[in-house]
Amino acid sequence: MAILTGPLFSRIYLRGSYPGEGGHMIDGVKVRQLKPIHDERGYLMEMLRSDWPEFSKFGQVYVTIAYPDVVKGWHYHKVQTDNFVVVRGAAKVVCYDNRAGSKTKGEVNEFFPGEGNPILIQIPPFVVHGFKAIAGEPVTLVNAPTELYNYKTPDEYRIPHDSPDIPYDWDLKMK
Repeated sequence: MAILTGPLFSRIYLRGSYPGEGGHMIDGVKVRQLKPIHDERGYLMEMLRSDWPEFSKFGQVYVTIAYPDVVKGWHYHKVQTDNFVVVRGAAKVVCYDNRAGSKTKGEVNEFFPGEGNPILIQIPPFVVHGFKAIAGEPVTLVNAPTELYNYKTPDEYRIPHDSPDIPYDWDLKMK
């Protein structure tokens, strides 16, 4: 996993402070700065490789699009680990640790991935998460979860986006 240094600090916000200033990454959540390789034809960007420490197994790959200001969350998985990469637009991805016995229980992490900040965000089972399109345009997010989607018994447990049990407000914050 990449060490959180340099410009990434300004783009990952952790519950009231930036990493290195007292903020805590939720236990098990991982972030890797991605590196687009540019030339005159365009660019190529690897999103997840089997030789990276973030890779554990392959379930499937899917794309989801959120329209401006729409919140897709909250939800969590009991088995699946998610691997999020935003490939078009910009998003606010938020994680909340509601796991009993977790050393980071109660922590909230905000991430701002997008075309200008290409990162892989890995979200482990039982960490509540969601995302919102920001910057006034739709966002395209690719997920490579570790499990196949089971149509009969989905490993997805939903929580309302405005649940009073989660200390987070999805509205715009001027910081």
